[in-house]
Amino acid sequence: MSDTGADTQDGSVLVRERHGNVLVARLNRPEARNALNGALIAALSGALAEAESDPEIRAVVLTGTGDRAFCSGMDLADFAQSAEPGGTRGAGGEPVETSAFFRFINGEVTVPVVGAANATAVAGGFELLLNCDLVVASSDAQFGLPEVKRGLFAAGGGTFIGSRVPLAIALELTLIGDRIDATRAQSLGLVNAVVAPDQVLATALDFATRIAANGPLGVAATKELVRLGVTDHARALQRREELQLSVFTSEDAREGALAFIEKRAPVWRGR
Repeated sequence: MSDTGADTQDGSVLVRERHGNVLVARLNRPEARNALNGALIAALSGALAEAESDPEIRAVVLTGTGDRAFCSGMDLADFAQSAEPGGTRGAGGEPVETSAFFRFINGEVTVPVVGAANATAVAGGFELLLNCDLVVASSDAQFGLPEVKRGLFAAGGGTFIGSRVPLAIALELTLIGDRIDATRAQSLGLVNAVVAPDQVLATALDFATRIAANGPLGVAATKELVRLGVTDHARALQRREELQLSVFTSEDAREGALAFIEKRAPVWRGR
């Protein structure tokens, strides 16, 4: 999956790759349809935390291994054995750090995340995509929130899908729990692009690379404000004033103007 020049780190449940200023995080449990267990949640949390703390990482692409599933949601066997949903302890019973993962599903991770749905995503897997900022989907993929069929509800953000689609559609998807295909998902505004299966990662990387080429302070502020504009308009107005003061007076703002005048690519410093 690596492009020429990409720096790859393999792990048992998550594979990380660097493509310039983009970090690719690949769910790597194909035998379990990339289902989320405690180890995978912890590994993904670590990757997201790395992306937020490393100024050289300006976007993340989240994808899965194989052509059977992007992610089939929560690993129910792991869930049944764990006292805490999703599992928050390692194999030896030690606590693991998962705060970045839960900030991600709350829409609070600062780095932009592009979902690359290489195959079907249901339950928690679909919720991962719903929490991404942009989504590219395979034309073969299907999506669904079937938690009610298991006596549960979509606790990873799926119940908030009404902020993305009309109420009747949100209730249809969550109360019936049936799958929809990629074409309908795009028509509902749940994915940005539907492409052939072998073009999913390349298209997602293109989106992420284009995001990463922009000023990081402006990107982070824009992501925060657009999301707040949907969930908390009053807070968005307050944060807009705060961020305008810091971003518009930054070195990057001056660099952006100079680069435009000098007809060259800007060199961002993130300050």
